[in-house]
Amino acid sequence: MTTLPLDRPDPTAPPADYRRLREHEPVARVVGHDGAPAWLVTSHDLVATGLADPRLGLTPPGVAVDERASLFRDGPAHTRLRRLVARAFTPRRVAELAPRVEALAEEHVAALVAAADHGPADLVDLVGAPLAVGSLGLLLGVPLADHPHFRGLVDDALRADPMAAAEDPALLAEAERAWGALMAFTAELVAAARETPGDDLLGTLVAVRDADDGRLDDGELVALVTALLAAGVITVRGGLAVAVVRLLADDLLAGLADHPDVPGLVDELVRRTGVEVFPRWAQENLELGGVAIAAGDRVLLRLEAANHDPARFAEPEALRPGRAGPHLGFGRGPHHCLGAALARLELTAALTALSRRAPGLRLAVPLAEVPWHRGEVDSGPLALPVVCAPRS
Repeated sequence: MTTLPLDRPDPTAPPADYRRLREHEPVARVVGHDGAPAWLVTSHDLVATGLADPRLGLTPPGVAVDERASLFRDGPAHTRLRRLVARAFTPRRVAELAPRVEALAEEHVAALVAAADHGPADLVDLVGAPLAVGSLGLLLGVPLADHPHFRGLVDDALRADPMAAAEDPALLAEAERAWGALMAFTAELVAAARETPGDDLLGTLVAVRDADDGRLDDGELVALVTALLAAGVITVRGGLAVAVVRLLADDLLAGLADHPDVPGLVDELVRRTGVEVFPRWAQENLELGGVAIAAGDRVLLRLEAANHDPARFAEPEALRPGRAGPHLGFGRGPHHCLGAALARLELTAALTALSRRAPGLRLAVPLAEVPWHRGEVDSGPLALPVVCAPRS
């Protein structure tokens, strides 16, 4: 039986075992990272089917979940929350935010270039993380003066490894403290928005209501904002670093700003990142790809494997803007990423600014020396040391 994690000599490429499994056992019984059994799904069509199947839920059947954390629930509670949020988190709102996100990207890239002119500078610390946190801060109406404190709270919370913390009382206490501090800050934002609603996302969410779904209470709002922060920062912070590594390897960063299809190129980079969805749990007996899955079984729907399936994407390792049909980088079905449009905006803004301001950017160390985090759902460099080529 295959045991996770799979061998990955190149951190930017999918494990070779994905191809073997797709061809011979696209729904395979494996031993997970935690030593418990699971089903690993690797073909594009079966991953897409699983993401849309309501019988595969985010929690094991019978396990209670906080009613306020509706994004991590299934069925009516989750549907209600998404319906309310969709009325505020619109493409138009994200588009209106574009000039401010682009300005933020320019600011952080300028700081990176200034630092990298004198020696190695960390792209994750100077661009990826502050852009992700700052963009969400703009969206939520966090005052600019509070952005450094806001970033510190998010960094502390995301550093808490829940798997390690579960086995170490001291780490568990630190994780609870970090997430508690972030949620307390979020509760203050919600209270301020209740008192004086602004034209930002949080102010709109506070005002959203309809006859069928009522309105979001404070607990739901805090849980929602915390989930957006965790998912949004992880996706952009890691995704930007991986995208830069890939562009440098293909010598494409310098010309990206003048590429005829920048959004299409960014979408291809998203397709090739290693961010995954949370494990699913069979709510009842079901069949997937001809394999019988029992109620209570854990199912790992691997987006990275699906997005590199040659049956769906010709030459999947190649960057081909304008590929026909969507990828699964932001998921599919009822839990499709709410912040997909914002993530695309942030990545496009950052990569365009890097292309214009730092066309001679290069890694300061060999790729093998880049510290890489690969968790259950997130993946990317913990730090990405870069330097700028001397200007002629």
